[in-house]
Amino acid sequence: MVVAAGRRKTIAFFIALGAGLILVTLLLYIGWVQLNWRHGVLLFLGLLLLAVLISGVVLNTIFLVREIRRNAQHDAFINAVTHELKTPIASIRLYLETLRARPVEEAKRQEFYKIMLSDSDRLLATIEQVLRTGRVGHASRSVNMPLDLDSLIGDCLARARKLHHVEGEALAFRPGPKATIMGDPDEVRAAVSNLIDNAVKYSGSEVKVTVETAMVDGRFAAVRVTDRGPGIPKTELKQIFKRFYRVPGPLAARVKGTGLGLYIVRSVAKRHGGKAWAESEGPGHGSTFVLQFPLAK
Repeated sequence: MVVAAGRRKTIAFFIALGAGLILVTLLLYIGWVQLNWRHGVLLFLGLLLLAVLISGVVLNTIFLVREIRRNAQHDAFINAVTHELKTPIASIRLYLETLRARPVEEAKRQEFYKIMLSDSDRLLATIEQVLRTGRVGHASRSVNMPLDLDSLIGDCLARARKLHHVEGEALAFRPGPKATIMGDPDEVRAAVSNLIDNAVKYSGSEVKVTVETAMVDGRFAAVRVTDRGPGIPKTELKQIFKRFYRVPGPLAARVKGTGLGLYIVRSVAKRHGGKAWAESEGPGHGSTFVLQFPLAK
């Protein structure tokens, strides 16, 4: 909190400095014009110089503010990844030390193994997400494999039910007309899984997530993931797809994440000739994420 307050003060300082410099420049120029209003050429050159100075101050201020915000996002990302890596490792180490230190009943031993495997999956998922962020920007991998969208979503839902321990109608699937798309199965599966994971994590204690598919204009297949979570302010609907970005507030502190999931979703959509976007009526109204891919010809 102290670091965030310090960054806000730094941003406010640079904005105030830029505004002050522009104001001083304008006052000096107005005074200069009053003294030299008869010299037309000098007046024109002075006006040109004024425009250049003001543009330079504005651009410099914008650049500094963006750099401060970007550094803040990078710091938040490092902290999040450190937590996501350290927590499962510490858990696995604790259980291994317990198993080594004293005899453990077979039932308890199997429970320990199950927890350690779950922590290992969480660790691998975090590492894979970080590595995937670097891969999605490259076009070296083929995206020309036909994929049955319903089957792929079914696999993602089965994984989510096992990972988040949810059952029944908590994760509902409403398939539309059968759709086949062309794509990289690992990337498309990662994008859909990220949307489902986010919907579950942000739903709180009462998970109610619906995944739907539909045809769009006879040329695209759309995957819609809807939750009844806290919703998203309209001003944040585009920001959330940026790398490392997380909606500020207490919810971001409660729900752990790296800020890479939605960036991967949009990057995968673009690489496949589609698009991704978010819809929400605002805080308290839940949200819907849409992932759209071209149909296979």
